[in-house]
Order: sequence, then C-alpha cells, then structure tokens
Amino acid sequence: MATMHLSAPSVGPLEREYLLRAFDSGWIAPVGPDLDAFERELAATTGVREAVAVASGTAALHLALELVGATAGRSVLVQSLTFVATANAVRYTGATPVFVDSHPDTWTMDPELVADYLARHREDPPAAVVPVDIFGQCADYDALREVCGAHGVPIVQDAAEALGAFHRGQPAGAQGELGVLSFNGNKIITTGGGGALLTDDPRRAARARHLATQAREPAPHYEHTEVGYNYRLGNLPAALGRAQLARLPEIVARKRAIRAQYAAFFSQVPGVDLMPEAAYGTGNAWLTVVTIDPVRCGSTAEELRMALATHGIEARAVWKPMHLQPVYAAAPALDRGVAARLFRQGLCLPSGAGLSEADVDYVIEVVAGALSRRARQLADL
Repeated sequence: MATMHLSAPSVGPLEREYLLRAFDSGWIAPVGPDLDAFERELAATTGVREAVAVASGTAALHLALELVGATAGRSVLVQSLTFVATANAVRYTGATPVFVDSHPDTWTMDPELVADYLARHREDPPAAVVPVDIFGQCADYDALREVCGAHGVPIVQDAAEALGAFHRGQPAGAQGELGVLSFNGNKIITTGGGGALLTDDPRRAARARHLATQAREPAPHYEHTEVGYNYRLGNLPAALGRAQLARLPEIVARKRAIRAQYAAFFSQVPGVDLMPEAAYGTGNAWLTVVTIDPVRCGSTAEELRMALATHGIEARAVWKPMHLQPVYAAAPALDRGVAARLFRQGLCLPSGAGLSEADVDYVIEVVAGALSRRARQLADL
C-alpha cells in the first residue's frame, strides 16, 4: 500500500526542463546564472529589494539573527509553536530563546505577551522578536510592529511556511526587518532543500552573502578575517526553485482548494474546527490543520492519526511547543497554555498540491469511518 504523504513536493515537466537546461549549461556548482535569477525572482515575488538564497531556511535564520546582533548574553523572543529549527538558530548565535505563546485566534505569536515582556525589559531588550507564520498564515504584524517599534526591537520574520501567503495584500516575507523562507522538500515550493533571506537593505544582503561564502575576502588567494559559513545555495537547486516559483500561484490555489474540500466536510462534524484564517491576510494553506475536541467529537487527534496511518495516510500532530521540548526545558517561556492545547488537539492532514479531489475524498472517507466506529463504541459502553 503506497503512503499518501503529508505534503509531498509537486514537480513536473517544467522543473525537469529548468534542471536539464542548467545542467547542459555547465553551471553545476557552486553558483551561476540560475542562482542570480532565482534571487531576483524571489525578491520580485515577495516585494523586497534583495533575496539571498542559501542552503536551508535554518541557515537563513541564523544569518538574519547574526545581522541583527543576536549574541551570547542577549535574548531573542521566539514563537513557541514552531519547528525546532527556529529555536536552534537562536542558540547557534549564543543568544537565549524566550518562548512566546500563540494567540488563540491566529495561532501565531501573541502580541500582548510580547508587549508585556518588552515593557518589563526596557533596560535589557531582546536582540530580536521572531514570529512564525505558522502553517502558512502570517502573524499579526500590525500589532507586532507597533509594539516592537516602540522599543526599537527588530522583527525577524520566520516565513518558512508562508511563501505565497499575504498580509494586508503584501506578500509574506516582507513584514519584518528581515524575512526567512524555506524550500525544504515539504514546503510550498522546494529546491530539494534550501532557503532564503529577504531584506530591503542591500548592505545586509551583501553581508549575508559574505558570511554565507565562508567570509572569503576579495583577494587572489583565500583570505579570511572572520568566521563564515558554507551556506550558499547551488545553481542546480536554484534552477529547480525557479521552475517551482513560476508555478507558485497554481500550487497555492490547489492547496487552498484542498483546504476548502476538508472544510466542507468538517463543518458538519461537531468538535472539529479548521485553523482559523486571520482577517488581516490570506494564508497559503501549506497544511490543512484541524483541532479536535475529544469531548464534543468523541475521538482524539491521536486516535484519528492512527486510524489514517492504518490506511497508509500520513497525518501529524501540530508542532510540539518549544517550551515543552526536553532540549529547551530550562528556557524561559511566556505561556498561557494555547500552544500546548493546540499540540494536544491539533492534527495536520495530507495537503500536497499533487493530491486529487479523489485523494482528499479518501482521507475524508477514512476519517468519517473512524468517527462512526468510535461513536458506536461509545454508544455500547
């Protein structure tokens, strides 16, 4: 039985064409014209002046945090509901992550908690605030910019999951002083890995490119005056990314159609709710995520996940909050219990752009069957 994956990449003839053209050009690695073009096209798509393509979203976030001065002895406010890479990048700089809970209406960083923290730490403000555009939905940047601006704290936007989403009509990734994208294999578009740093500041872009190429100085020999990183994206992955970026509107439209198909079914199921879509933006529906109230629904998120797994369907719990992860157990947290509840009740459903309507109908059929069986079991008790 073939597995239906959570978010498999959507690739086809256009990606093959771009890759073969780059291969035949002889520009294999490390850089080349497709990398330059990919960066220009990313900047145009996201509405920023500069994009720096690198080996991963984590690398982009690490560079962004270095650019804003995150170092040992400084703190960085980080959304707790996120993939571990967001927190790890803070630790790479030596800074201390302070985890911030989510707002229940958006699942993104709670601006009220950020405001309270900044008011209490006027003498030792964090190096940055890192909201995460969770599951393809932008954070509340109007509120966050007001709060952070009042205290002179930069926003580093983790838009790893949000390419193709919008905040008040502006493309995701352009809302902070620096933005970060990911092109991992399960993201909206992929380069087989990879990521990008976004900025309106050409000096920061130049600095990021310098650090990402082992901080090599412009000399006829290998000259280095500081420690750098091997973070640059190669030309072949960039060629794949260009083809994917050309198809971005198509991919997002399909993702949102899948979400609508799930929504039509779950609107009739008590105790199951889709992740809310904030009024200030349009998400890219990277993953369709539901919360399951076991009292009203009669089943738990884990029970439904296991039922889907028996049919070869991959589903996954919502990100386990960072403040609950053993590796960050000692880190400070601003916690109201929202992210923890979402982890207990949340379930990510198959959302790949390559899924057909019949594929989604099959997922729905399995869920409906599992709920019916559970209802009969409860009735027999």
